[in-house]
Amino acid sequence: MGLRICLILVVFSLAWPLQAQITGGRSTYAFLGLPSSARVSGLAGNLITVVDDDVSLAFSNPAALNPLMHQQLAFNHGFLGGQMQHGAFNFGHKLGSKGTTIHAGVQYARYGEIEQTNEFFQDLGTFNAADYAIVAGIAHPVYDRLNVGANLRLISSLYGQYSSLGFASDLAATYRDTAKRVTVSLVFRNVGQQLSTYDPSIGKEPLPFDLQIGISKQLKYLPFRFSFIYTSLNRWNVLYDDPNLDSGTIFLGEEPKDPSSFNLWMDNFFRHVIFNGELLIGARENFRLRFGYNYRLHREMTVQGYSSLAGFTFGVGLKVNRFRIDFGRGIYHLAGGQTQLGISTNFKEFRKG
Repeated sequence: MGLRICLILVVFSLAWPLQAQITGGRSTYAFLGLPSSARVSGLAGNLITVVDDDVSLAFSNPAALNPLMHQQLAFNHGFLGGQMQHGAFNFGHKLGSKGTTIHAGVQYARYGEIEQTNEFFQDLGTFNAADYAIVAGIAHPVYDRLNVGANLRLISSLYGQYSSLGFASDLAATYRDTAKRVTVSLVFRNVGQQLSTYDPSIGKEPLPFDLQIGISKQLKYLPFRFSFIYTSLNRWNVLYDDPNLDSGTIFLGEEPKDPSSFNLWMDNFFRHVIFNGELLIGARENFRLRFGYNYRLHREMTVQGYSSLAGFTFGVGLKVNRFRIDFGRGIYHLAGGQTQLGISTNFKEFRKG
């Protein structure tokens, strides 16, 4: 039964028209790309390559859902600076004895109270802006090493007098080789479209569709797991050409030289790549140290002429009694970054006590 439901979701999602394959700044509902948890924040904002008892991972990879998440509740809240905040909460539940697992939750981003003016900069008061997504997902093991899953999202966006509704889904498959401690995942994120637009005179905007593949490996003699995630498989060229920046090099007073085609290829390739690692300390991995690096974020958010740690992230996780507490910090710009806190627990542990 669980597999049938999962397949129905997959077919329905694929039947929904795919919008243009567009990234950064060219799509609506960009809040869907924010880290879903403090753990993910500390790992460069992406973790599709891990399968454990962390139910918040299902937001970015529904195939990560598994029976270890049964009765698991997670809440995460992040601070982006000023009044801007975002977060998510969800709950996992196992169905039957065949490994089918579901989850449900909410993702949100609130931007606070914003001053409203007209074209002559006259004060018209204030308005509030926020985005929400109600999420439900399911995963089922095809066999002992392969999980397939899907998420469905109903999206609501409200910016003052302007509002929009949308539909999105995630489709995913995860392969795990526990003997070799290797996990490989493929995820189609944000497949869908707007149901209603902010302005009826403007056509429907594309969603931030992203095709991702990743691999993780846990070392045999060291409690450390690293991940390599390749994003935007659906679009090769993600370079941003800013004519105001000096991209060439100057030698002995000569004019700047344009970068070679090889350098451009390498620059573009690594903008797709996210690296992260997690040190798992203790027999039950109750203490975790995390770090990550997003090269594209570093390149796009570094101010020319200034050294910057933009794109670097770090975090820590600690289990205290029945609760797991997580902290994640992402450096976005010289002006600041985002901090996220998370707490999760499993209701089964309370019944044991």
